[in-house]
Formats: sequence, C-alpha cells, structure tokens
Amino acid sequence: MMVAMSLKQQLHTDLTAAMKARESVATGTLRMVLAAVGVAEVAGDVAVELTDDQVLGVLQSEAKKRAEAAEVYRGAGRTELAAKELAELAVIEAYLPAALSDDELQVLVDAAVAEAAAGGATGPKAMGAVIKAVREQAGASADGAKIAALVKAALAAG
Repeated sequence: MMVAMSLKQQLHTDLTAAMKARESVATGTLRMVLAAVGVAEVAGDVAVELTDDQVLGVLQSEAKKRAEAAEVYRGAGRTELAAKELAELAVIEAYLPAALSDDELQVLVDAAVAEAAAGGATGPKAMGAVIKAVREQAGASADGAKIAALVKAALAAG
C-alpha cells in the first residue's frame, strides 16, 4: 500500500537524491528551503509540524526572495549572482503549483467584484472582501500582490 508523502518528506527525499547525484545547486537550495521550513516550525510559542499548505507558503516566500534578489542583482550588473538566484528559483518552482495566468486570475477577480457589488459593497471599501474571496478561490496558485493590483484596478474601473 502506497502512502502519499508529505511535501516536507518529498523535499528530504529529493535532497538525498540531489546529494547522491552531486547536484550542488539543488542540494544547496533544498537545504535552505528545509532550514526555512524548520524555522517556521519553531516560530511562535510552541513547535509544530507544518501542513503541506504551510510548507507551500514557505516555498512561495523563498521563491519570492529569490526572484527579488535576482532582480536586484541584475539591476546592479551582477549577472552571475542573478543567474545563481534564478537557478535556485527554478529548483523551488518545481514544488509550487502552476500559477494562474493573468486571464484566469482576471476572471476570478471580475466574478468576486460582481459578487461584492451584488452584496452592496463597491469601491475601495469592498477591496478587502474581494481580495479575500479571490484568494480563497485561487489558493496558493496566485501572488497576493498581483491579486491586490487586479482588484484595485477592477474596483477603480467599476
């Protein structure tokens, strides 16, 4: 009987495989990700075992850090460091769910704005409720900043 592996267990298994294959980028990246997961587990008053959704949140945070660092390095003319960050980002993205396209996200935003308007909430006051509704539908497959920007634009236009 095959039992589904948790995301954290999958990261550990892949780390072992990367170490055996002597893949330095994957090994280093997975070690950093697992360290970040460990830090998240002991943050707060009581140490807890993270759920797959919480581990996904840590992975998204780490991916965002890599993307931002690559952008900063590229802007400073440090292409070799930007390339290293992008290589790490590619390793992390293998564990993230496929991101929603802008069009798919816009459809969710438009539906949530229409639903809020039907409930009597319009303009900037509806922003929090609309963002919450879109995040519930999109889950981990959409960036919060992108959702906020699309919601703000949709509410301003409406």
